[in-house]
Amino acid sequence: MNEALPDLRARFHFRHGLFRKERVDVPVFELDTYGCVLKSDKVFEPGDTIILDLVMTMPVDEIYAQGINGVIIQRRKHCSNFFYSVEFVDPDRQKKPHLSDSLSRIRSVLTRKQSIRSRRSSGPGAA
Repeated sequence: MNEALPDLRARFHFRHGLFRKERVDVPVFELDTYGCVLKSDKVFEPGDTIILDLVMTMPVDEIYAQGINGVIIQRRKHCSNFFYSVEFVDPDRQKKPHLSDSLSRIRSVLTRKQSIRSRRSSGPGAA
């Protein structure tokens, strides 16, 4: 995992004790149809469930995929943070068709951004 995906963040609520919750905004390092990889200093265990929103920042507006259910399937320590592999769990896609549409739109825009970025870095005059 080299660097975070461009303009893509994950947001979720992390519970501190019984009554206090913290909203956390973290970078996303990988994304596919089955899940994603997040980097956070919050501690989760494999098997923990998480509900997250993916937010892609655009020049005019943002693309949201809200209420994604996921399960932490792997945790890797990196300095003072952890990389978490999150597998998307969608028991009933028929009830949330907008969610899969938003996810596919985010993946499409992300692919275009990465393509433009790689052409820019490997083009003539690139050091």
